[in-house]
Amino acid sequence: MKAPDLLRLSDNVVLARFETLKVYAALGAVRTLLERGTVKPGQTLVDSSSGIYALALAMACHRYGLNCHIVASTTVDAAMRAQLEILGATVDQMPPSQDLRLDQERRVRRVRQLLADRPGLHWMRQYHDAVHYTGYREFADLVDRALPDTPLTVVGAVGTGSSTGGLVDPLRERGRAVRLLGVQPFGSVTFGSDGFTDPEAIIAGIGSSIPFDNVRHDLYDTLHWLDFRHAMAGAVGLLREHAVFAGLSTGAAHLVAGWEAARHPERVHVVIGADTGHRYTERVFARHQEALDPSVLKPHQITGLADLAPPWSVMAWERRRYDVRGTAAPAQVSAPLAAPGQVPAPLAAPAASSTHVSADVPTQVSADISAAATNKEDRAS
Repeated sequence: MKAPDLLRLSDNVVLARFETLKVYAALGAVRTLLERGTVKPGQTLVDSSSGIYALALAMACHRYGLNCHIVASTTVDAAMRAQLEILGATVDQMPPSQDLRLDQERRVRRVRQLLADRPGLHWMRQYHDAVHYTGYREFADLVDRALPDTPLTVVGAVGTGSSTGGLVDPLRERGRAVRLLGVQPFGSVTFGSDGFTDPEAIIAGIGSSIPFDNVRHDLYDTLHWLDFRHAMAGAVGLLREHAVFAGLSTGAAHLVAGWEAARHPERVHVVIGADTGHRYTERVFARHQEALDPSVLKPHQITGLADLAPPWSVMAWERRRYDVRGTAAPAQVSAPLAAPGQVPAPLAAPAASSTHVSADVPTQVSADISAAATNKEDRAS
């Protein structure tokens, strides 16, 4: 459940396939908070979630003898809710909504109401508390052992920032040459695409309508923004080409990794596959005949946020700082790329052909990867 399977999709693309990625974040955070005395056995932990963090937190609370209360997104389906309740969690679910921005704002308001009514609750604050980085050091250990002595490019949904940042930061501390490519939807405030809307966007958990303190913008080398249709193409293509059934954030990262890997064959691209595709069955995979052909898709390459445009844009971010809470203005900020050796200036926030492999089934990268990936004794019970 905890450690991923590392699957080679091509010569220089490896998928870290999780059942529930955020088990690392939740277990690491809860263990650390207990060790610090911040929370006590028997206390109730509460947080807002679009799905996979909710399940991970319920597992962590089950393991450590804590109570769990989830304020759940409208995207949490009946299967997920049943798992949460069987694990002992109580669930507040938001009413149906096609607007994920409204859904997220409702969830945060509900958490604040609960804290006012029940002062003994501990808010996990997965969006803001850096304690969620701690558990990903184990993931970094796995990747470091399994893929030694090679330059790496990590490709993953930004989300709360802790999974991509929590993997890359320890690897860089060890001297590994690691680039980080973040994936965002249109309509997210995190990297300045909130001036756009995507009517079909249901890519829960990879963007945000509110600032996340856990996103460290200066860790990212490149940003890709994709709409729903492109993420769907990546997810359906991953299943069709490699027999991997994964969610939309994984599909988006897979599409990005294929385009990037064709341009950087010297680097191994590690795709973070956060969860399975089950919660997207009806709205994505049942519509597979509508999916775009990934082989003909390519991004619009931009040099500043003023040029950002759907359905797919890419920008060299160059580990810039970014003030999400900054200037409220239309998306007109454009920053030129820094010259070699020059530190890029921070940005102010505005307001508002893939590589394919013919193998039918993915194979494990090596015996080392297989051994590392199956070392799962520290599992949530």
